[in-house]
Amino acid sequence: MDGKQIVEIFEAFFEKYKKTEGDRSSWSAHWTVYNQGHSFEINLTKCPKGTRFKIFCDRSKIEEIEGWEGFLASLDRLEKAHAPAFERGDFFTQMQEML
Repeated sequence: MDGKQIVEIFEAFFEKYKKTEGDRSSWSAHWTVYNQGHSFEINLTKCPKGTRFKIFCDRSKIEEIEGWEGFLASLDRLEKAHAPAFERGDFFTQMQEML
């Protein structure tokens, strides 16, 4: 799955499932997959500071990434570091099925 497809899927998911974080200046949507006893979650937040991705593995925050460019550049590293919990093809295919 290439970067363009990932952006299109996640943006469509965000538009369908976003929720405000209180003051209507920040919106977020998250997706979690479960694999072999592990969970992996990505939370996309759009706020006045820009687009941010909060990454969680087994409910622990592992990092926060700013912008689409940084997020897409981190996917290979995240797959290597957090297999089998995260596999981008499976993660975004499952997200797409919810649309």
